[in-house]
Amino acid sequence: MKQLAWCLAAVLPAATAVADDWPQWQGPDRTAVSKESGLLKAWPMDGPPLAWKANGIGEGMGGVAVSRSRVYTTGDSDGSAWLYALNESDGKQVWKAKVGRAGKYGNVFRPSGPRATPTVDGDRLYILSQHGDLVCFTTDGKEVWRTDYVKDLGGIIPVWGFSESPLVDGDKLVCTPGTEDGTLMALDKDTGKPIWKCKVPEGPTGDRGFLGKSGAAYASVIAIDFGGVRQYVLFASTTLVGVSASDGKLLWRFDRPSNTHRINCSTPVYHDGVVFAASSYDAGGGAAKLNKDDKGAITAKEVYFNRRLKNHHGGMVLVDGYLYGSFDPGILTCLEFKTGKVMWEERRPGKGSVVYADGRLYCRNEGREGTVYLVDADPKGYVERGRFNPPDRTKEQAWPHPVVANGKLYVRDQDVLICYDVKAK
Repeated sequence: MKQLAWCLAAVLPAATAVADDWPQWQGPDRTAVSKESGLLKAWPMDGPPLAWKANGIGEGMGGVAVSRSRVYTTGDSDGSAWLYALNESDGKQVWKAKVGRAGKYGNVFRPSGPRATPTVDGDRLYILSQHGDLVCFTTDGKEVWRTDYVKDLGGIIPVWGFSESPLVDGDKLVCTPGTEDGTLMALDKDTGKPIWKCKVPEGPTGDRGFLGKSGAAYASVIAIDFGGVRQYVLFASTTLVGVSASDGKLLWRFDRPSNTHRINCSTPVYHDGVVFAASSYDAGGGAAKLNKDDKGAITAKEVYFNRRLKNHHGGMVLVDGYLYGSFDPGILTCLEFKTGKVMWEERRPGKGSVVYADGRLYCRNEGREGTVYLVDADPKGYVERGRFNPPDRTKEQAWPHPVVANGKLYVRDQDVLICYDVKAK
């Protein structure tokens, strides 16, 4: 079967990378899809060969970005949150730069440490700490500008800390401070100065109890083009919305996928005028079709919704018209994107994250041994092509998503980043 990943309609300008880099959260197009080929079709019994292992990247759940022979990630160490730059070839540290405060937000979220993935745009890097320190660095580690979500932008920290990965689109840096009057904001990527802000009204599932008042949830923004309009799709704390890229105008909303706990985590998926979102707890997952009327107004009409499709924060990936993801309580599921029809379900990989590369799904179980699975991206059924347990497993959940870039597989577990060679010989 020919495996052709269905990507976003527009390639993000932020991904000014080379070869098969992974320059931001969920890869070049924020689809969790790697475009490279020539990878191993099956793994040996003990997994793919180890390329290198890097220790000392600090505590945290920060993701990995790979761009122009450098690997970037974040972690708490020595009382601060740091951005680390490593050699792609051997994992040795090239430099580190201070992002901001370390630790937890009060006594609520654990473990401590940043949650975001660095965003690489040309010779600039953008990173967000768990406390809302948003910093722009050069790719050689020099600070360009910084702003504070709370002190400078009036942001409200979600209970489990700021977790989004900033989006760069053209001259804008798009982010979610979660303020009362500006849930979503666009900043000048060169200076950090605000361009516009968008207030996202509370959805019907809003809960302002102990889970706070922040309009920001934990999902990262994607950029799409529909009906001749560039827009940003945000899974906010109580609803899914589309916002005009030019002026921050709220265009449409889809409330159904949001849970009542303000814990929406997974990045939305978009293809051909249809947007899909899912959350855990008391919600589920579903798709909405975007429509534009004669006056230019855009609405989102539900196509299907399934309460079984509860994706916590492992994400989903769209391949050849089929959506794959781990849905609670830990069932890897394949469904037809257009109709929502479930093609198959499998419990073996358990609850975790998923990315796609060269005909295969790379699934990482978040608990137990943090097992990584190689599975066919095939709607006909579940076929496993290998699995292994990464070494140096900590007691924390294995929440950082795997990354496939330039023939390498990256698996992070707190202070350790492990790189495997998955290129076919």
